Amino acid sequence: MTDASAVPRSSMTRWATLFFAVAGGTAVGNLYWAQPLLDTIAGSFGVTSDAAGLLITATQVGYAIGVFFLVPLGDIVNRKRVIPALMVLSAIFLAATAVAPGFSILLVTLALLGVSTVSGQFLMPLAGDLASDDQRGRVLGTIASGLILGILVARTISGIVADLLGWRAIYLGAAGLMLLLAIGMARFLPSLEPRAAVGYKALLASVLRTVADSARVRVTILIGASVMSVFTLFWTGLTFLLASPPYAYSTSQIGLVSLVGVVGAVAAQQVGRLFDRGLSLPAIGVGLVITLVSLGMSGTGANSIVVVLISIVLFSVGVQAVQVLIQTRMLSIDPGARSRLNTIFVVANFIGGAIGSALAGALWPLGGWPGLMIAAAVLVGLALLVWLSQRTRHLAD
Repeated sequence: MTDASAVPRSSMTRWATLFFAVAGGTAVGNLYWAQPLLDTIAGSFGVTSDAAGLLITATQVGYAIGVFFLVPLGDIVNRKRVIPALMVLSAIFLAATAVAPGFSILLVTLALLGVSTVSGQFLMPLAGDLASDDQRGRVLGTIASGLILGILVARTISGIVADLLGWRAIYLGAAGLMLLLAIGMARFLPSLEPRAAVGYKALLASVLRTVADSARVRVTILIGASVMSVFTLFWTGLTFLLASPPYAYSTSQIGLVSLVGVVGAVAAQQVGRLFDRGLSLPAIGVGLVITLVSLGMSGTGANSIVVVLISIVLFSVGVQAVQVLIQTRMLSIDPGARSRLNTIFVVANFIGGAIGSALAGALWPLGGWPGLMIAAAVLVGLALLVWLSQRTRHLAD
């Protein structure tokens, strides 16, 4: 582990926190532009919808590779240089995606975009280093909510802009935005002191060793991955629900419904303050209970759009509150290894999210929306049991 004292400690202002949240949310949003557009992209290249689904797989696999092999470097490199450089690379691959002449090239550019768009995961540990002890929960909570908002907003904007200007316009606009953010980050980030030298192989090995050696880390990522699995299961299944009778909504209409989740993300941003007050552990339990209630409400009221909308708000508040607090606690385990801890957290969430998406696709034909909500409730129940059994042991501060 590196020495956290080598990192300058300066308070994160509200504007700096907001800038980090916007930059991180934009970076993560790059992974999700294509999700509502698969049929449109398939039609433009003359491929099947199943083949178009490979675009999401390529992007996510690239992102997983980038997180594991690049994000740990945040503990040993000068992030003032690395973060803007990654944003420039993302802009290049976004522009390449916008002009891709064939489907195979599109697969490659999106995979490379996934690898390069990890700048948001550099920003979270950096913000934890720069924040003072009494504001860290608020700062990290705001940025974590920004990352979640990036996912929700990207899905909505993508469908609307594509309907007006075509799917390529999405990637051109995103490329320009990433360039602007790169310039802003290069000017804004402070010059950071060099950290203790660690070899790259030793750095990656320490990521795996941390999981093996720390029960606290294992319990924390288990809860986080379970909740992320429920998150992706819910939102994937919601697309199936709203595209089917009695709703039969268009892509744009489904995107607008998804915006209701923004309410939850904004509300959950405030829970970071509970970490600063030493209340994060009970708040995680409350968040899990709220999530469980929302799933029951949604599963029994699927034929009412009003009930569905209310359940989306409750679900977003519960899930995002848990995710914000779990990630904040994770980054506080070892201040000198925040980038590696964030790598562990994000990779575990990626695995959980992949499981959730797979479950949604497999269970929808068998049990429909009620079946998905039962499966989600089981996963939340397991997370709640882990929280109950470990809150005075491996989760205790």
